[in-house]
Amino acid sequence: MKNLLQQLRQLDNKSYKGYKSIQGHYQFDDYDLYIDYVQGDPFATPSKIRVVISGNRRSIRPEWLQTRTRKVAVEDAIARVVGKETDRQSFSVKGSGKSGMIFFDRPGQEVLERTALQISPKAITICISVGLPANGRRINAREAEKLFTATIPSIIKNSIFKITNSEIETAIKLADQQEAILNEMKRQNWIAFIANGSILPRESGIRNTPLKHAVPFQSPKASEVSITIPHQAHPLKGMAIKKGITLIVGGGYHGKSTLLKAIERGVYFHQKGDGREYVLTDPDAVKIRAEDGRQVTAVNISSFINNLPNAQDTVCFSTENASGSTSQAANVMEALEAGAKTLLIDEDTSATNFMIRDYRMQQLVSQNKEPITPFIDRIKQLSNQFGISTILVMGGSGDYFSVADSVVMMDEYVPYDVTDRARVIIEKHPIERQVRAQSGFNETTNRYFQPESLKLEKANRMKIQAKGLYQIVMGKTPITFDYTEQLIDLSQTRMIAEIIHYLARTNDFKHKSLHEVLDEIERQLDAVGLASFTVFKNQHPGDLARPRRHEIAAVLNRMRTAIVKQK
Repeated sequence: MKNLLQQLRQLDNKSYKGYKSIQGHYQFDDYDLYIDYVQGDPFATPSKIRVVISGNRRSIRPEWLQTRTRKVAVEDAIARVVGKETDRQSFSVKGSGKSGMIFFDRPGQEVLERTALQISPKAITICISVGLPANGRRINAREAEKLFTATIPSIIKNSIFKITNSEIETAIKLADQQEAILNEMKRQNWIAFIANGSILPRESGIRNTPLKHAVPFQSPKASEVSITIPHQAHPLKGMAIKKGITLIVGGGYHGKSTLLKAIERGVYFHQKGDGREYVLTDPDAVKIRAEDGRQVTAVNISSFINNLPNAQDTVCFSTENASGSTSQAANVMEALEAGAKTLLIDEDTSATNFMIRDYRMQQLVSQNKEPITPFIDRIKQLSNQFGISTILVMGGSGDYFSVADSVVMMDEYVPYDVTDRARVIIEKHPIERQVRAQSGFNETTNRYFQPESLKLEKANRMKIQAKGLYQIVMGKTPITFDYTEQLIDLSQTRMIAEIIHYLARTNDFKHKSLHEVLDEIERQLDAVGLASFTVFKNQHPGDLARPRRHEIAAVLNRMRTAIVKQK
């Protein structure tokens, strides 16, 4: 520490680039400080530092790291207090540009594996970005000294050394319960579970916190189940959605899409107090929607679309500007290719002609003039032959009653099981529409992305960067994925960018199908961690969070530079 302060005093009022000399390792009383990267300008990307607290200074209990789920929960719990304290301390240091800016990758409502805070049996490592202080473009040593001797120590003292073991163990107990629910879901063949008392509505479209005074969820008796979970004396009750086809129906603004959104986010664990702590979904559930204008490359959509005008190939379908129906067909087939087991669909974001053709339209436009086999004519086949479940929000077409295994009606945010009523309606009013002749469903085709798909070159070097939640700029080419709704955190997008960079560096696309590439990525994430994909894995790894394989695939599938072969 003394060496650092001495260097800073010698650098006072010198050119900002002089800060480069402080890169290195320094020992403080309660932790080690690593300055891994120093910005070259006060207006540039902030400097990256690591604070490493030994287990001798802050005890780390072995049971905290017994399982991956527990480890992530502990890291998340500690990261939340570090983030809260960082926000409180931000800009206590003054200067020009980004001077005094302190950034820590604070978790949101969901619990994600992150690089911002990592715990091992021997140490806790915190990764922070800081703006080194300047006056104009000259070093402000007085404020830098304040940053390193007052601000950062205060953050560490009021977070790492203040959080109690009891607070950490509360997070562990919740993670144990969430894992127990998932295990019970697998045993019982459920694809979703929504606990009684859950708060599903969010504060607003841009705020992910629970809505105050919302109607708590209460399962219909016909769908209610009871689960014994650890750390709790009484069983947890709630609604189980079984494998198969489930319709969510009801009037507008009665909570259909709110329920689906909660199920959609249930692929992630949530923090205590979120309201959706006990809303869990099949981890391989994927939201499907229409996506006009997206890139599609070499996807077999022939199970849904065939005999296009001009003899356009739908077994190996490519387009730079997909329509609503072709994009939704491609999204289904790409999701299955990546390993999806449950499809989540809302009619509001679907292409009408992809979902259904009613009786009157069939009378006007003959079958041999309609290239689309609508989803209603494939949904049972997907379920019975391939074990693919569907949860579908449907407010406009009762024809789907004929294919549903269960029907849930939302009425003023209260769910009712109306399966029997729906079957009576079908008996009284039989379906008039003709079911399109059922040919075999064409299984997903193995697709091989060619290494030259990854065009990262810019100014004679490889460059890729996340530009917001739904865009990555690869070299000079943007990849846009605005409708990838289960991508929830900018740090996941940054991680996907790192994965693409890694694939380009290692040429890891060669001779492997997309499914095999995704398998290998998951194995590496499990075995070695997120930082293993970065160039500077032994230093500050960046602010990254783990994405699912499905969102990684979604980004790769939307590259306009993609060159793909089928085998």
